[in-house]
Amino acid sequence: MGQSIGVCYGTLGDDLPPPSEVVNLYKSNNFGLLRLYAPDRAALDALRGSGIGVLLGTANEDLPRLASSIATAADWVQTNVRAYWPDVKFRHIAVGNEVIPGESAQYVLGAMWNVYDALGDDLRGVIKVSTSVSMGVMKNTYPPSHGEFSDNSVAYMGPIARFLAATKAPLLLNVYPYFSYIENPKDISLNYATFTSPSTVVIDGSLSYQNIFDAMVDSVYWALEKFGAVNVPIVVSETGWPSDGSWAANMDNARTYNSNLIRHVTNGTPKRPGPLETYIFAMFNENLKPGDATERHFGLFYPNKQPVYPVSF
Repeated sequence: MGQSIGVCYGTLGDDLPPPSEVVNLYKSNNFGLLRLYAPDRAALDALRGSGIGVLLGTANEDLPRLASSIATAADWVQTNVRAYWPDVKFRHIAVGNEVIPGESAQYVLGAMWNVYDALGDDLRGVIKVSTSVSMGVMKNTYPPSHGEFSDNSVAYMGPIARFLAATKAPLLLNVYPYFSYIENPKDISLNYATFTSPSTVVIDGSLSYQNIFDAMVDSVYWALEKFGAVNVPIVVSETGWPSDGSWAANMDNARTYNSNLIRHVTNGTPKRPGPLETYIFAMFNENLKPGDATERHFGLFYPNKQPVYPVSF
């Protein structure tokens, strides 16, 4: 598996294997990238010397403190990054996950700046600081060239877009065609959602789209450009398809989506060709995840480390 594909290591389960076994499972499957949602000492220790690229998150509840104090951000970087670098190959720091729009959105940019400053001259060119957002930051996504941030997100996303442009960092984006499909199966076909459409579905100027994943990502590129962030790349920090728990959630659809995704992202999107760094959600079925039943069935593996369905990496 190439360096453009990673897997999210979620830990909301009471039956998951220890981190040392998880890292070995990543290595034995040639998963070269890993997303960790918050610092975990055992996981970070297990990642030492693994060669696996890491997208590390800050806990959402830490955002007010990180935003209010450069000293707090410096302590966070020292404890969770410098203590492991360069044995652990950090690539990105996600300052908050899906908090825009919302009560914590006001803290994101300040926390990003403080973490960026705390990295210092030696690390900030290597480890990129960003935040992970859902498609909930968008107002328009169709056609992609009409993409724009929503009214309750734009006050945060505009300055963040300018920060990312200034620091040459990507926007981290969680993209779920599964939810788009189940919310609107009348207008969005299963083929369009799972990369299996035999022909173009949407034509947008000179660009044509055979899958909704590309259309969603490109709509965010267009939204970023409206703030002058024309060179900001996107990293897909989450995407996946559940294998159980709902009418469209089954092993066939999950295998089809993830298998096609792996092949597809090596070529990027119509608007931005080239490898698109992408993290599949998730490594394991997590039995303590709240919400709909599907939330507990996104894993590529059962907690016993057996694959849920065969996926060719």
